[in-house]
Amino acid sequence: MPKIALVTGASSGIGREIARYHASQGGDVIITARRADVLDALKAELEAAYSITVTAIALDLGAQSGAKKLYEAVNAEGLKVDYLINNAGFGGHGAFLDRDLSEDLSMIRLNVEALVSLCHMFGRDMVSSGGGKILNVSSTAAYLPGPLQATYFATKAYVSSFSQALAEELKDKGVSVTALEPGYVATAFAASADLEGTKLVSQKGATAEAVAKFGYDAMIDGKLAVINDRPLAFMTGWIIPLLPRKTRLKMVRKMQEKGT
Repeated sequence: MPKIALVTGASSGIGREIARYHASQGGDVIITARRADVLDALKAELEAAYSITVTAIALDLGAQSGAKKLYEAVNAEGLKVDYLINNAGFGGHGAFLDRDLSEDLSMIRLNVEALVSLCHMFGRDMVSSGGGKILNVSSTAAYLPGPLQATYFATKAYVSSFSQALAEELKDKGVSVTALEPGYVATAFAASADLEGTKLVSQKGATAEAVAKFGYDAMIDGKLAVINDRPLAFMTGWIIPLLPRKTRLKMVRKMQEKGT
């Protein structure tokens, strides 16, 4: 029987490519995001290309009780989730005090609260059924504080820490948890987060397709935390931790500043 993957934030970027890759492996997919028209188009594409079943659930995961509504919608379809891919999230550029507080609180709700809620609800089901896999999309931002993206970096630090702790708790219960921690990825994220014009996005990022495959394969292998770029993995693991804290903060800020 084909494995069913639930992919959040499946309308674009890494989430869409993970849905495509899972479908190419013969697995059925549950895709969710806010835009029903985009989900319907992806559903039609995947079902035609791979003769699998796609269930599209359009909702705002970051809204009040969004995660609970998604869980209930999946159960209403009578579906059992084998792979949970928590990809939905967003960032936002600017000094914290200059930003609209409601935007950052919404970011926390989606990037952290919704992810934690889905891990809890579907994680319990996976343990009860004897196994499953969870992939939480984090970022190399998890390794540093992020001036001019303070809340976003902090949410990714939470995701990586939480994922690894949960992996340890569930390792003897048949459920693996993997944190995917990519560097800059060339998606619509930069535009939506108002990062265009920064040094961060001036570099050539990895493609969403390559990162999706890398993360998916790591999930299948039950890896704990993975970075798709080897030089970046070396830097975050061995170079950056040795730098003075103020040096790290200045370095990240310069990457986030515009017109410099």
